[in-house]
Amino acid sequence: MKKQNAIIIYMLLLLIGANIGIYQEQYSAQAATEPVVIPEEAIRLRILANSDSTKDQELKRKIRDEVNAEITKWVEELTSIDAARQLIKSRLSDIEQIVEQTLIEEGIDQAYTVDFQNNVEFPTKLYGNFIYPAGQYEAILITLGEAQGANWWCVLFPPLCFLDFSNGEAVDPQIADDQEKAEQETATKEKEEVKVKFFLVEFFTSLFS
Repeated sequence: MKKQNAIIIYMLLLLIGANIGIYQEQYSAQAATEPVVIPEEAIRLRILANSDSTKDQELKRKIRDEVNAEITKWVEELTSIDAARQLIKSRLSDIEQIVEQTLIEEGIDQAYTVDFQNNVEFPTKLYGNFIYPAGQYEAILITLGEAQGANWWCVLFPPLCFLDFSNGEAVDPQIADDQEKAEQETATKEKEEVKVKFFLVEFFTSLFS
């Protein structure tokens, strides 16, 4: 009887330990995905498409890719927002050329503007573990045609650009990959813990049967 009681206690301790392990994994995963507030001292990019037509939205994405790739190279080694601001302002003509060249390549005759403003309006947005508080921020504002279509925007400095953030389609590929891997690892560990639990229950049940 004493031996059976000891076995039961041991089994319970194993199950409790397994539960604690799962709780710790879940807590760590939750802590890793706590919202991160974008710093107020940031320079944003906002692109307003001509309309919501497929053609206009595709054009917006092409310009997004070209502009973001170029500016990322400019600011990747900068640590001061003042330096980033000065550099971006001094090279607005380069961004205009990118927009114009993209329009020419796509064979689209469409008006556009490229401005650096201090009071571009942004709504509150939450995507993944990033929070974009609502407010007016300094940003490069690119308007295409009538600027009546869905917009896309991100943070240029510090470089935290999202892909189609405003439409909730995707985040930066590296961030998305890291989040997906973390979720898959957590799910795999939870499944393994469950298998261990069932094995222990079946094992000790067979001893008593």
